Parts: sequence; structure tokens; C-alpha cells
Amino acid sequence: MIDAAECVVIGSGALGASVAYHLARAGRQVALLDKHGLGSQTSPRAAGLTSQARGTDLMTALARRAVRKIESFAAETGEEIVFHQPGALKIARLPEHVAQLESEVARGRRLGTGFEMISPDEARAKNPFLEVKGILAVGFSPTDLFLEPSQIPNGYARAAEKRGATLLAHTLVSGIVVKGGHVAGVETEHGTIGCEVVVDAAGAWLRAVAALSGTQVPMVPTRHQLLITQPIPGVDNTQPITRIIDANVYVRPDEGGLMLGGYEPDPLQYDPAALPARFDIAELRLDFSVLHRLADSVREQLPIFQRVPHEIPLKVHRGGLPTMTADGEHTVGPVPSVRGLYVAGGCCVGGLSIAPAIGEALAAWIVDGKPPMDLSALAPGREGRIDEAALKQACRQRYAHHYWESVPAE
Repeated sequence: MIDAAECVVIGSGALGASVAYHLARAGRQVALLDKHGLGSQTSPRAAGLTSQARGTDLMTALARRAVRKIESFAAETGEEIVFHQPGALKIARLPEHVAQLESEVARGRRLGTGFEMISPDEARAKNPFLEVKGILAVGFSPTDLFLEPSQIPNGYARAAEKRGATLLAHTLVSGIVVKGGHVAGVETEHGTIGCEVVVDAAGAWLRAVAALSGTQVPMVPTRHQLLITQPIPGVDNTQPITRIIDANVYVRPDEGGLMLGGYEPDPLQYDPAALPARFDIAELRLDFSVLHRLADSVREQLPIFQRVPHEIPLKVHRGGLPTMTADGEHTVGPVPSVRGLYVAGGCCVGGLSIAPAIGEALAAWIVDGKPPMDLSALAPGREGRIDEAALKQACRQRYAHHYWESVPAE
């Protein structure tokens, strides 16, 4: 245990570990805290795939930067990382999603992602498990990649420690000390750490941690699930990530098997304040019927999953608690009501893959006193006042239309 640090980062998932690393690299004295084992909660249960075809210039630029940082991860951090870079297919089955792909292609051209339209037959040549029936258009992002997800938080945590950061696993935060409207320390079960900067990157518990300072940061932890099959003949890592927009389903190779996950219309939402203090994501209640429904929604394009699990055995069924926001954007930046308190969360089921860029940007903001780009669209408090029922419904809609550029009116 330490008595003081310049910066305390609460939460050692991909976002928190990335912020801690980039602060330590900038010469700041950093403590990285987690009430569980480091990098043990939602991040290692993620899908581990990138997406550079985004709905805004800001998120596209951040996603592109994150891919570049994963490509150079070993050179930058000194930590080895294994990834596969076969690109990603994004499939439209509805006319409005053809227009969405065209918009994303135009944005990709402006921002240099390489996103382009290809034919359904070209898409099938890249992914032999894909059938072209019902496909109206396909976008292809040639540099998207996938990886085993725990490498990012664990790699950044180790790299931060090598640069002088203190890693404090199994350290429950019980309070944030605020004096004169400014952060003055973090109270833990093992004692108080004096500091002038706190980064709340506590994932599903971010909202509860922020509340320790009297701050409200609206977001809703939402269960997300995926499956991975046992190895299937013909699967290899040169086959691209495949997403079907209207069904909100993704598929990618995984150690010779296939991963399938997605975003159901009726997701299970959680109130972290109602969970035990030591609740572990490993205890999360899972429901395979959700994945069965998602697989059924793409049976014409991906019929292979109709054979899971009765013909093709299941290897993994896992889930995590990413946080959703009312507008579907991350929440990153300083909290207006408490000086020195920053937030990195509201990942909207995309935090792991973009964490390298988010952590870099937020650390630069803390060190330089200004953001390296306009991050106002991600600002804490941008929602204004929103009651709990409206927040949950907005988050549910955003989750249920995760790949949709325009969320339908209810």
C-alpha cells in the first residue's frame, strides 16, 4: 500500500490500464487499483475485435488510432501481443443500411480507414461460411483485427508497472476525498491514498464509484454474451470479422472455432448498487437462449450456427457487463463538478478495442490540461438531467440497435 500518488486510476480493465500506462509513460506517479484481480472482469470476456467503420468522424478517428496502436503495441510497450488482421465485413440486409454503408465508406475515405464496398460474392470468397442470400450490400474494412482480449489490459498494466506505476489488486475503494471542490485522495479498505487526480474507469461500477464524490454519471451496466465453438474444419484466422447490421450479430474465427455474439432487443440491465460489494463478473447469470435467437436471426447468411451445439460442440459461453449510455457514445473526460476527477467508461460494448486510443487521449488531457482533439461529444454530463426510467430505456434502445447509425423511434 502507498500513501500518495499523483494519479489514481480506479479499475484495471482495458480503459483503466490504458490510461494508467499512458500516464506513467508521461512521467506521472500512478496507482492502478482494482477491487478484484487486475484485468479480470469484463475486459477478458470481450469479443476482442476492432471496428473502424463508425458513425462519426471522432469515433472513426479514435478507432483508426486504436488499430495503429495495437499494431505497434509490442514496440511501444515492450509487451508481446498476438493479433490477426484479416479485415472486417459489414453486411446490409435492409435498404437503409445500404445507405449507412455508403456514408461510412465516404467517411472512411476522408479519414483513411480504407473502408470500401465489395460485392456479396467477394464477401463470400473472404468468409466461406457466409451465404449471400438476402444480402443487399457489403462494406469491407481491410485493416480491422481481432485478438484474445485479456492481452490489452494485462499488457498495459505490466507496461505501466515497468514505468513506475503501483498496481494494487484486491483493493476496494470506499470513498473519494474532495476538498474545496477538488479531489484530494482515494479511501480504500487498506488506507487512504492522497492524490490530485482520480480516473474513474471502474467499468460496471463506474457510476457507483463516481457517486462516492457526489457526482452522477448516467450509464447502465448491460449483460453481453457470446459463444465460441470447438474447432470446425475450414476455419482459419485469415477469415474476416463479419457483422450483420440489422441483426446486430458478429462472427469471427477463434482458435479454429467460430465466435458468435450480438445485441438482443431485450438486454438484461443491472444496478451495480444492488450487487454485493465483491460481486465478480464470473458470477454473472448467463442465458444461452439469447445466443440461440441471435443465431436464428442470421440463419440464411450464417447457417453453420444452426448446428451449434447439437452437432458442433460449444467450447465457451461467456458474458460481461459493459456499460451503455443514453446516446450510445463513450463517456470520457473531466467531471465538471469535481476538479481532478476524470471518467473513462460508458464503453457501449466497444471499450476494449478502442481503449488504446481513449487511454492515450485522456492521459494527454490530464498531463497537458487540454484534450488532444475535440472530445466534447463524449463529455460527462452531456445528457443533462435524465430520470432513471428514461435512461434505462434509451440505453436499451442503443444496445438493441448497436450497429445502426439511426436508432428507430419507439
